[in-house]
Amino acid sequence: MKRNYFIIVLIFLIFFAISFLTNILGSINPNVSDSFALSGTMTGLLPFSFFIAYALMSIPSGMIIQKYDEKKSLVLAWLLAFSGALLISFFPSFPVFLASLFLIGCGMALLQVAIYPLLRVAGGEEHFAFNSVVAQMVFGVASFFSPFVYSYLVSNLSATEPHEGIFIKLMAFLTPGNLPWVSIYWVFAFISFLMVVIIFLSRFPRVIRKEDEIVGAWDTHMDLFKQKTVILYFIGIFAYVGVEQGIANWISEFLRTYHGLKPETDGAAAVGLFWGMMTVGCALGLVLVKILDSKIVLRIFTLATLLVLTISLFGNKSVAIIGFPALGFCISVMYALIFSLALNSVTRFHGSFAGILCTAIAGGAFFSLLIGKLKDLIGLQTGMMILYLPLLYILSISIWAKPIIRNATVSNKANN
Repeated sequence: MKRNYFIIVLIFLIFFAISFLTNILGSINPNVSDSFALSGTMTGLLPFSFFIAYALMSIPSGMIIQKYDEKKSLVLAWLLAFSGALLISFFPSFPVFLASLFLIGCGMALLQVAIYPLLRVAGGEEHFAFNSVVAQMVFGVASFFSPFVYSYLVSNLSATEPHEGIFIKLMAFLTPGNLPWVSIYWVFAFISFLMVVIIFLSRFPRVIRKEDEIVGAWDTHMDLFKQKTVILYFIGIFAYVGVEQGIANWISEFLRTYHGLKPETDGAAAVGLFWGMMTVGCALGLVLVKILDSKIVLRIFTLATLLVLTISLFGNKSVAIIGFPALGFCISVMYALIFSLALNSVTRFHGSFAGILCTAIAGGAFFSLLIGKLKDLIGLQTGMMILYLPLLYILSISIWAKPIIRNATVSNKANN
């Protein structure tokens, strides 16, 4: 089948927009907490509201897409995101923000389930692995930029002599003076609306799923959940996203609490660099999985994460400023390796299994909330030590995993 370059570029644009919207919470959490006088537990409810949508929407999303096709599903997803962004923009309060984040999370869950099969068809099966990696790179680039956009908005809107550009004037008119962080959600609303228009006007190829990509009925998912392998890898993805979001959502607050750094500038920059370093780590990971068994690569990166997390939590300011962004590099390959090990460990129902694994993204909800609760009880520094538990579980995967199909490396190709 001839590749559809327009749809490929559109999918990369969707990945960019998803990431831009999804990974901003780590930057804005301290300012939101100040605005609404939130405790650590209540601050932890923000990412919880967003990521719990993955638990509720991932499996139903696959069924929705198969019934209504990719184009309608993508339009619905961006309408959900648009509604959520407008809701908090017009009615900025803590309860409304929780509802807004849940709506946006539902949209993002639907998008993530929809675009991978579409990328396979539009880009050609033989190019799917390459295009998937490029998509992850685009995802990382957007996560890097969004905190800096947020910092630009808040810094200018909070300045005694604000920048006189048309864009900042418009944001100042739309945004409450005491809540400058709300301005980023006006940007999100515009992006979401623009994506609705672009997708509505685009022509999409028909996606024909392979037999093992079809999302089965609820009975199929229940049968899978009875398998030990499925449960173990579900916990693995749950653990990884818990680590990723547990770090990203609390970097800025940690740097403010223990090192006196400003969340809207220094904290946002650290969060941006965290996601930027994740992109760099993905590039290195691509090389390593061509040389080493994926289990060994996972083990190396997990051990590095345990070491860097420790020195970041207990080191001085200079160490923390370098260490927390470096954690993005250390965890960069974990999601892809755990996901691939999981799918390569079962012989059928890969579509349903992938939906179950996407449901485990809800780990980002629970660990962020747990760290917030521990912050209130024993302090943020000690509370973030809870991340050692999921990291040790991920380390165990690198030991007990027994995939049916191993990743292709230079050495095993030579032996064949």
